[in-house]
Amino acid sequence: MVDHQGHGPLGEKVTYPDQYDPSCLHAIPRQQGRQELGIDTAKQLPFAGVDIWNAYELSWLNESGKPVVACAEFRFAADSPNIIESKSFKLYLNSFNQTRITDLAFLRRTLERDLSSVSGAGVELTLYTANCWADTYAISEPIGECLDGLDITPTSYTPNSELLTLDGDVVCSEHLYSNLLRSRCPVTSQPDWASVEIRYTGARINHENLLAYIVSFREHDEFHEHCVERIFSDISRCCQPESLSIYARYTRRGGLDINPWRSSDNTLIPINSRGVRQ
Repeated sequence: MVDHQGHGPLGEKVTYPDQYDPSCLHAIPRQQGRQELGIDTAKQLPFAGVDIWNAYELSWLNESGKPVVACAEFRFAADSPNIIESKSFKLYLNSFNQTRITDLAFLRRTLERDLSSVSGAGVELTLYTANCWADTYAISEPIGECLDGLDITPTSYTPNSELLTLDGDVVCSEHLYSNLLRSRCPVTSQPDWASVEIRYTGARINHENLLAYIVSFREHDEFHEHCVERIFSDISRCCQPESLSIYARYTRRGGLDINPWRSSDNTLIPINSRGVRQ
């Protein structure tokens, strides 16, 4: 099991700052979650990827003291050394609430500097003021064929890669999804709910067993990003597809949602499409 001591403020009673405080941010090395998968971050990763965070509770004061509200999209590359612990991210964003900010450009530079420093790599950032929300955050459904109507009898609620099997050797391309992914926070054991999309080309994966595999994460303790990398690694190893992409859209908590994407194709760029539970 991965040791998650040093998890920062997650699971701890903390004081919420109301003045800008970048020291709130807490880094967790990605290698902690990749060791179990045999992934060495010192070498080339077996996937391309990005973690897309949406922040819905960003607020600050203008120079006159009037509150301003916005939403923000942050993109952290999968090859960055660290993930940012989610509660520390929330505390950091809340620290702007009573801070006077001259303009959006200054806020953007501040966010990019602080988040890049803690994650260990550059961060892509987009700010959305209220006049942009209607077009930016429209609700959409996952693309592809939904697996959730299949009749299965799950027997495992911890990840079981042995469930992954093929239906012959005929090559096909499929885009599948399920709304039944649930894992748990490795520190607090709170449930993390998600819809997961699986796009691949290769020998056809048995759909019933794939759904049972997704369900098997139900009592698994692991961060969002590491769950997606586990799914990618297990399908790659057991089914050996020619190409594979995994995209999980997690339900928001504390005004933040996290959406990890991992793919064998580094030319693809995931669309930040908000799900109904987000």
